[in-house]
Amino acid sequence: MNIGRVLWVGGWVIALVLLQYTLRPLLGWRVQVDFLVIALLMVAVRSRPAVAAFCGFALGVITDALTPEAFGAGALAMTLVGFASSWLKAAFFTENLALNAIFVFAGKWAFDIVYLTAARGASGSDLAVQVFLWSPLAAALTALAGIAVLVASRPAPDGRRR
Repeated sequence: MNIGRVLWVGGWVIALVLLQYTLRPLLGWRVQVDFLVIALLMVAVRSRPAVAAFCGFALGVITDALTPEAFGAGALAMTLVGFASSWLKAAFFTENLALNAIFVFAGKWAFDIVYLTAARGASGSDLAVQVFLWSPLAAALTALAGIAVLVASRPAPDGRRR
């Protein structure tokens, strides 16, 4: 990967991390966009599984720093999602927007499932409602935001960035 592409992706990752901690708290919705998962998937589809797992771990530790009662759950979830998405990138990450939306949806939902089970914050029916109602809704909203980021970060038809 050339230095220009690394800087381009790095800029998007920094912007998404900033959005996670500036815009997301202001919205205050029950179903929220997870910009960190989008950032992780942007890195994962452009790197090897070990690099994606490390980036997932780093983003997970950032998340866990704000929730000390579930410390480690975010790092575990992001590491697994980063590794798996990088490993599966050849099968799913194409120019098809619908497949990309499904890829982001699955990544966010997998993150939520791993995070909720590792954090042990909910159990029984509360866990079921979170995993089968709220998490898919958050994953769908994250997929829409991920598609918007993908379209905005895509190179122009003549090869230059927008």
